[in-house]
Amino acid sequence: MIAAIKRAGSNTRGLLAYLYGPGRYDEHLDPHIVAGFAMLGMPDPGRDENATLTELGRYLDEPVRLRNSEFGKKVTDHVWHCPVRAAPEDRYLSDVEWGEIAQRIVQAAGIAPAGDDLACRWIAVRHADDHIHILATTVREDGRCPKLHDSGIRVGDACREIEGDYGLRRLKKGDRTGARRRTQAEMHKAERLGWDQPSPEWLQDRIRAAIPHVTGAEEFIAYLEAGGVEVQVRRGPSGDLLGYAVGRPGDVNEAGEQIYHPGSKISPDLSLPKIKARLESSQLEEHPTARRNHPSTPWHQATDALDTLHTDLSDDTHAQAHITALGELLEATAQKAPAHLHAELQAASKAFARAQRSQIRAEDRAAHALRSAARDIVHTATGPGGSALAALVAALVWATILAGRWHEAKHHAHQADAARQAVQHLQAAADRALAPMLAELTARPPRDQARRVLASDVRAAVPDHSERILTDPAWPALATVLADAEARGHQPHQLLKEAAAQRELTTARQPARVLITRIQHTGRNPAPNRRAEAARLQSTMAGSVPMQQSRSPQPAAATLTEQRYRRRR
Repeated sequence: MIAAIKRAGSNTRGLLAYLYGPGRYDEHLDPHIVAGFAMLGMPDPGRDENATLTELGRYLDEPVRLRNSEFGKKVTDHVWHCPVRAAPEDRYLSDVEWGEIAQRIVQAAGIAPAGDDLACRWIAVRHADDHIHILATTVREDGRCPKLHDSGIRVGDACREIEGDYGLRRLKKGDRTGARRRTQAEMHKAERLGWDQPSPEWLQDRIRAAIPHVTGAEEFIAYLEAGGVEVQVRRGPSGDLLGYAVGRPGDVNEAGEQIYHPGSKISPDLSLPKIKARLESSQLEEHPTARRNHPSTPWHQATDALDTLHTDLSDDTHAQAHITALGELLEATAQKAPAHLHAELQAASKAFARAQRSQIRAEDRAAHALRSAARDIVHTATGPGGSALAALVAALVWATILAGRWHEAKHHAHQADAARQAVQHLQAAADRALAPMLAELTARPPRDQARRVLASDVRAAVPDHSERILTDPAWPALATVLADAEARGHQPHQLLKEAAAQRELTTARQPARVLITRIQHTGRNPAPNRRAEAARLQSTMAGSVPMQQSRSPQPAAATLTEQRYRRRR
């Protein structure tokens, strides 16, 4: 059940005309009052043919007229309006039940506290099966105005109780960190102009896309302007940037003037102070493109940064900072990933935006590594290799799962749900990213005897999950990865243990695929030891022998594994 308190109005008669009228699409049927401050003697134009809207409006406005005639400062925006709607799957509620619900709503809001004979005047009008409209005038019978601060939170809490008492669909409790809901006017305007999104959503996407690219507030404003966003700034006497508002080109009012939306109104985490805090926490000592001699690509660095996420969620302020930065890394990855992954990654980024913010204040400096990784990715000129991309997307899946679990532990219902939605999109992206690699790895499997040795490594390293791994369709590809890593001097048993320690495998859909991406990332570089040198030497010597003298040529990747097999025999 949703109760949406509207902006205060000044025309009681005008709102009554809408409530008792046919509606925009003739959807208002049989409008009538189901509850009110004093049902006895109240005019109801829906039930009494002699009652008029003007009469009802004057009846509700009487305390307002009396106050305005006695006091110098008049009350103007005195009309309180709150539609209350049941979910589509909820059962039919009778007039009596809707009346009881309306009574509980006005009590929770402070319009008409229980037992208060001098409360505000109000009515609840029903003109459809699934909702009512509550109209109140916000001057009490004693001339005072009610205390309506935080009434939306109290009404929301009352709705959650009503859902349980009446057996209705249970919605999640709000925490005042959600983005503003788009209005019907905004949706109709977007449809009329042929836009895919209402202006606030369009603007939110562009603000979030800008954040990984910039290092300061002034650069942030310049980036938005360069991207075609209309920007209006507020500066202090010293010229310092104090605030900003953004507008969509072509979004104008009736006078042809550009409509602007403050960042904080688009989403609570997009206010200028919060964006400044995030940018200042990740300012780099040098530009990312200056670090060209770094042995690792930005994609590998991002995966390395995500590997430590599970250790950074113990402190709440650090956890919130890392989750916020994770959203920026998702956005950066979506911008630079190949075209066939863009849609799923972009959908994951948009879904995760709700999980980025909670009531817990973030210690933004704690997430420096993640933010640096996001900035490096958007500034890199080269795309990721197949294994690097697969490893990063798999790491993003796990990081998002961890973020969702943290939100669940903190009872952040909306954020946990947003994280789950993001995981679904990321898993789809991971499947696409890994498919070509799996095909290539499966096409060159180690010999049967080598696979048996590697299977024993699996059983020794991860005994609790070995059967699931060995029966996973991706096991032949994992065997190839292990053989390749051993040829570079790594120990398969140790790589398996390290990879399994990076994330638990109980909830993994396909554990072998999880291990593939982890091992390819951690074992991508050669391990300088004698076994590696021996493997390379043997491979070189085998390559120098004429083909007719080599009775059974072996893949270099399988050499060490087969040597282990022969020793065991």
